[in-house]
Amino acid sequence: MRSQPHVLGIVLAGGEGKRLFPLTKDRAKPAVPFGGAYRLIDFVLSNLVNAGYLQICVLTQYKSHSLDRHISQTWRLSGFGGEYITPVPAQQRLGPRWYTGSADAIMQSLNLIYDEDPEYIVVFGADHVYRMDPEQMVAHHIDSGAGVTVAGIRVPRSEASAFGCIDSDESGRITQFLEKPVHPPGTPDDPNMTFASMGNYVFSTKTLVDAIRADADDSDSDHDMGGDIIPALVAQGEANVYDFAENDVPGSTDRDRGYWRDVGTIDAFYAAHMDLVSVHPVFNLYNRHWPIRGAAENLPPAKFARGGLAQESIVGSGSILSAATVRNSVLSSNVFIEDGATVEGSVLLPGVRVGRGAVVRRAILDKNVMINEGETIGVDLVRDRDRFAISNGGVVTVGKGIWVQS
Repeated sequence: MRSQPHVLGIVLAGGEGKRLFPLTKDRAKPAVPFGGAYRLIDFVLSNLVNAGYLQICVLTQYKSHSLDRHISQTWRLSGFGGEYITPVPAQQRLGPRWYTGSADAIMQSLNLIYDEDPEYIVVFGADHVYRMDPEQMVAHHIDSGAGVTVAGIRVPRSEASAFGCIDSDESGRITQFLEKPVHPPGTPDDPNMTFASMGNYVFSTKTLVDAIRADADDSDSDHDMGGDIIPALVAQGEANVYDFAENDVPGSTDRDRGYWRDVGTIDAFYAAHMDLVSVHPVFNLYNRHWPIRGAAENLPPAKFARGGLAQESIVGSGSILSAATVRNSVLSSNVFIEDGATVEGSVLLPGVRVGRGAVVRRAILDKNVMINEGETIGVDLVRDRDRFAISNGGVVTVGKGIWVQS
């Protein structure tokens, strides 16, 4: 006998992530490393697994090799009780074409739903940084009797135009779903705040299947979950909002409760890393009651040699700081900082090497970047602009495997 309703997890992980270029030049956005020890997809998978949802399909498409490998190697389940986390690439089941949108991805993967025959389907995005207990959202969905429940996070109305916005009544029924509106609606209890969609949905199975099929027959649709499926269900009176502020994650602190970040741009990706490194971090990676799980690499501990120093920083396993100084930075695994080098306010992905006397400031260095002796990154933006990508916020990003030398 089941003690819980039968829930299938579908994670949408086929996004190209153009705004995160060059970090997405050779990998899918959900596969981008984050936080010194994880990839972006680890956050949604950790939330689902921690909630006890152990039947999860990850729909992939764009440059998915590293993502598929990470899921297969890191997220292995025994399968003895029917549990699985499996990447599902685009298979052209409906003809010689790839996914044309997130709703089409599910349409082309309806066999997964038919095979599992769940009562409810959790459809979550793969590239946000947050903690959430999905079981609480599923319980809210069941109690509401809605066909779909949309997770909404409260943001100031002055900032809400950057998001898909939810207009709801006092009962929680969604009356409008607005994409980046000029004049965002207030929440029923606070006119100065707006519910922004988190891109996380809970569906009753029949509602999702019917909506996906109807959308597939609409030649004017973009076949997008947020842009087409949810507005259609709102128009039918089938949609309800779930207030993310009501989600109580075990082990949360007052400071990081309700944290959610869309890291779809370089500046947002950088800012989310800076949230990790303060003494009392805005997002706490060290919550043992709701752990974020990632790849467990067989590496030695980090080493600080010859007076190497790291302040307000995260340093990954296998990294060595030799007579170097690191401040307010996140270093992933196998990073080597040589004598006299300085790294400040930066994010270094796995395998980065910073040579003797080099200076790196306010920068993101992708995997296996080599910084030559005495080089500078982020010191002279005029010079850097001719060599690297620089975000609107002035963050310098050096692409994967580049050897930086004069």
